[in-house]
Amino acid sequence: MSGDTRDHTPTRIEHLDSALERIISPSASIRHLADGFGGPQGPAEGPVWWTEGGYLLFSDIHNNKRMKYLPGSGVSLFQEPTNRANGLTRDLQGRLLACEHDSRRVTRQELDGSLTVVANSFQGRQLNRPNDVVVKSDGCIYFTDPWTSPAAPDQWDLSFSGVYRITPDLGTLTLLIDDFVVPNGLAFSPDESVLYINDSRRGHIRAFNLMPNGTLAKQTDRVFCDLRGDEPGVPDGMKVDIEGNVYCGGAGGIWIIDPTGKKLGRIVHGAPATTNVGFGGDDWKTLYFTSRNHLGAVDLKIPGMPVPAHKK
Repeated sequence: MSGDTRDHTPTRIEHLDSALERIISPSASIRHLADGFGGPQGPAEGPVWWTEGGYLLFSDIHNNKRMKYLPGSGVSLFQEPTNRANGLTRDLQGRLLACEHDSRRVTRQELDGSLTVVANSFQGRQLNRPNDVVVKSDGCIYFTDPWTSPAAPDQWDLSFSGVYRITPDLGTLTLLIDDFVVPNGLAFSPDESVLYINDSRRGHIRAFNLMPNGTLAKQTDRVFCDLRGDEPGVPDGMKVDIEGNVYCGGAGGIWIIDPTGKKLGRIVHGAPATTNVGFGGDDWKTLYFTSRNHLGAVDLKIPGMPVPAHKK
């Protein structure tokens, strides 16, 4: 595909700490795999690796398509329409979960291709616009639902941005927290004791310890890392590797942060903004990333947490 509008900033791995060399080579090649996606109503988003087929799925939100990247063969259309789906993941059974913009819901695609609505309302009021979704090893589904149109409040039933948890039987939807401006990407630490949630508007990632019942221990709320800067890009999308390092879009590229919140370095890929990231490949050592209009990848030395999560 063509139509790439990247600003062609030189790509590089920017090391801020020597610990980054255990994660990524200073000379790692940043590969631009395809471009021409996205548009005014949404970028490329939601990369998720499909182990059984050895391919990557991702969202082309504006064009209402789900795309497939097969290494060695390139990008092809996988599915349309998608209700302009955004974030994607897989549950413990390998079913695809999608955050749909147009329908304002989270759905699950069953193995026979039919759709099940995971969540579309809270206390009788329609959700805003679900953005990203993750699944814990107990099967519970967590998703963000930002409220991004304060200029037209009458269009929306809910006047806050929410982060939610829903049980595997889809019977209990819990509002975990409602004080984010634009909650976006979210990810668990490897032992699932911590949930990271980024706030695109405030430019940082917050971290919460989890209670035994899967809700947030709000007294542990802390700013994990601030990713603001002079260059384009806000916290968007987020994944964690098996050693607990966090990968998140931010100013100037993809930031790599250790489990203490220390910035180790940055993958400067040349696009104005990172919209999401996802691990893939046979060894889970390929970091795929989407921007406003393109798909890229870089090889790492440490595997990412696999999707679906392993049941514990």
